[in-house]
Amino acid sequence: MHVEVVTLFPEFVRAYLASGVVGRAVERGLLRIGTEDPRTYATDVHRTVDDRPYGGGPGMVLKVEPLATALGAAQARLPEGSPRIYLSAQGRPFTQRVAREFARRPGLLLLAGRYEGVDERLLAECVDDELSIGDYVLSGGELGALVVIDAVARLLQGVLGGEHSAAFESFGEGGAVGTDGAGPLEWPAGLLEGPAYTRPVEWHGRRVPEVLQEGNHAAIRRWRLKQSLGRTWERRPELLEQRDLTVEERRLLDEYRNERSRGA
Repeated sequence: MHVEVVTLFPEFVRAYLASGVVGRAVERGLLRIGTEDPRTYATDVHRTVDDRPYGGGPGMVLKVEPLATALGAAQARLPEGSPRIYLSAQGRPFTQRVAREFARRPGLLLLAGRYEGVDERLLAECVDDELSIGDYVLSGGELGALVVIDAVARLLQGVLGGEHSAAFESFGEGGAVGTDGAGPLEWPAGLLEGPAYTRPVEWHGRRVPEVLQEGNHAAIRRWRLKQSLGRTWERRPELLEQRDLTVEERRLLDEYRNERSRGA
């Protein structure tokens, strides 16, 4: 996949993308990332990319000409079918479903805004979609662009260490996740991830659940599914309302609720 970011702070974007999961994806050739600075295309000696808004008001607005030229240069490097996205507090919510949609595209063009936003004419002519990473306002769109890149990159084939790692994560797509010796295992989509443990077995009097130590894959899967359902019910109940629970899932959720009511 090829991603281009149009930003006034390309060094900020590049610094983050040089490490972690995304950095390894770039090193392995699974992901290519470029940046384009609109200041490169400013025509005055001060490389001005913003101006006062028409009609008055606070702040400054990014000018259309340098941004449009920068977007055009970045788009020319991308494969056909790469959507042009503006990171904006006014955009539609960025969700795991949108991340999966983007992961199927050959590329992405991300525009990180600054100040009071960008000239509306640019959005009308040069942008396909607006995305928001949450109901709050940031100083710029760079963090939003990095969130999109990180969420999409981990869904690309070969990026994560395990073949089915993303299926088990919160909001995961679900599907086949291996076998337990008796047949294929399926993991449901759209749940929060349950608790995880590692060594030591005991810490401050708190022990790793026995079921995770016994090596019974069917029992472990059942426990994990129950914890995932229970955590979703406690923290994001609307996610359960959006899906039809299977007979097994309803039984496990009832068990979880009963255990919680008994203080187990």
